[in-house]
Amino acid sequence: MDRDDIAVGQSAERSFSVTDARVRAFAEVSGDHNPVHLDEAYAAKTMFKGRVAHGMLLGGFISAVLGDALPGPGSIYLDQTLEFLHPVRIGDEVTVRVTVTHAERTRVQLRTLCLVGDVVVCRGEATAVPPRRRRAQA
Repeated sequence: MDRDDIAVGQSAERSFSVTDARVRAFAEVSGDHNPVHLDEAYAAKTMFKGRVAHGMLLGGFISAVLGDALPGPGSIYLDQTLEFLHPVRIGDEVTVRVTVTHAERTRVQLRTLCLVGDVVVCRGEATAVPPRRRRAQA
């Protein structure tokens, strides 16, 4: 998809499994070793009553949808707001849905939602530069 093909109302979605391995890999990559994400005994004593995924792991899932689907390969992710509404637990399946709310040749604004079942666990707004049209090779 290139910038001429993007229109208000278009959407894309993808589902991601929140696994122990994925949470631990995110902790290693990000350097965030908060025990609420990694230690069940510790997390059981918190307000969450068990381990929860990193909020920014959801941000990574959103980035995957933006970069792979809408606006798609070649787009540049400029900014994102995130509001975390409910905890996401190991074993949850998160569906990320992005919807174009404003489209110009140089900027696309999108509503971003992360859902577990029908529950919105995270919402926000993103801005991206859409990919340029690929020129045909001679």
